[in-house]
This record gives sequence, structure tokens and C-alpha cells, in this order.
Amino acid sequence: MLRALRWFVVPTLLAIAIIEGKDAFDRRPQDFPWTTFELDQPTGRFTAAKIAALGEDPRQCRALLAATGVRDRAAPGRNAGPSCGFDDGIFILPGGARDSRLIPAGLVTSCPVASALLLWDERVIQPAAAEELGARVTAILHAGSYNCRRINGAEAGNWSQHATADALDVLGFRLADRRTISVLRDWRGDTPAARFLRRVRDGGCRLFTTVLSPDYNAVHRDHLHLDTADRGRVGWSACR
Repeated sequence: MLRALRWFVVPTLLAIAIIEGKDAFDRRPQDFPWTTFELDQPTGRFTAAKIAALGEDPRQCRALLAATGVRDRAAPGRNAGPSCGFDDGIFILPGGARDSRLIPAGLVTSCPVASALLLWDERVIQPAAAEELGARVTAILHAGSYNCRRINGAEAGNWSQHATADALDVLGFRLADRRTISVLRDWRGDTPAARFLRRVRDGGCRLFTTVLSPDYNAVHRDHLHLDTADRGRVGWSACR
């Protein structure tokens, strides 16, 4: 009797697991590393890794941006040696209805950074600003993307993602009511501004593969470092 029951129960449980797995696959393909990626998909477990992987095919990346209505323009390439430079940089043209302005204007980044930035603004920054600050963010204040240097400006060691325009440093945000939220000034405490900054940091960790804040070290006391380092489809990211 027990043997007969085992032969019935085990296949039944396996069938249920397969069905439930397929159901999860159908409902949330963004949570699986091998599924096709589109920028209008909901954010999922492997979204950051898939955005980073777009660097392997800049043409596809720009097509995905264009499909969302974003206008961009190719930037002249830069070559500063084997570890620095880029040949696929773009900048987002101003005036888009879906994105905040970038100040200073004319920011050049890799296409993966531009893609993650678009989703970060739309899905993380604006909801957090509305709920914590009661206003819309109209500008993202930044310290640039491309910089031919090693990590933390060291003389030796690994090259920074800035060296290939695959990173962006964000200093703060400007609101529609003319308030300015500063990472340097507003990070500490439990004020609405501090809660907003922590929310945009945490939400950025689902879209960028690296997000570093003042909680990481003193070098980042005045900015959020965001990058799209391609670590493969394993979905691993650094968030601090």
C-alpha cells in the first residue's frame, strides 16, 4: 500500500512543481535569466544583469530605448588606451516627457547606463519623491560619467566603470517646487529627504549592478555611484 502510494504521490508532486514553475515563468519572465528583455517589462530579479548585458549589443540597446519613445544621439567615441574610452556612447536628448533633465546637460554614457537611468527615474525616483517629498523630481544633478581612472582614483588596481562610461555619479535632485535634495547634506537622519535618498539608492540596486552610497565609505559621502558592470546573467550586484 505504501509503495503504491509513493508511486502516486511522487509523480504528482513533481507535476505540481513543474506546473507551478511554468506558471511563475509565464507570470514573471523578468525573474528568469534566459528570457528576452524589454525595457517596458516590470523590474525583476535579473533586470539589472540584463541591462548590463545590453552593452554587448549597442544597436539592440538603442532600439530598446527608441521603442520606449526616448530620443538619443550617438556621441563621438573616445580612446585613451586599452582600459579607457568608448565607441558606443550616447546622450539622451532633452525634452522627453518620461525623464528628468540631467544637469549639467549633455551627459554622455553607455547605452546600458542610459537604459537603467530611464527606468530608475520612472519607477523609483518619481514614486519615492511623490510619497516622501510631495513633489516631482525635475532634474537629476550629476558629476559625470566618463572618467579615465582606476577605482577611487587609485594609482594601481582595477579600472573604474567610469573609464568606459558605464557609470554615473549622482549628487542630488531638483524638485518641481525648486527644493534641492543633496546626498552630501541630506543623507543622514530620518527626514523626508533622507528617506527619499535611501529609497532611490535601494531601488537603484534592482536596475544597476553596482550602487554605492555614503553608507559604503567616505569617498562616496557626497554622491551615489551607479554602474552597469556586466557580471554575466548570474544576477549578482553590489548594493551599499
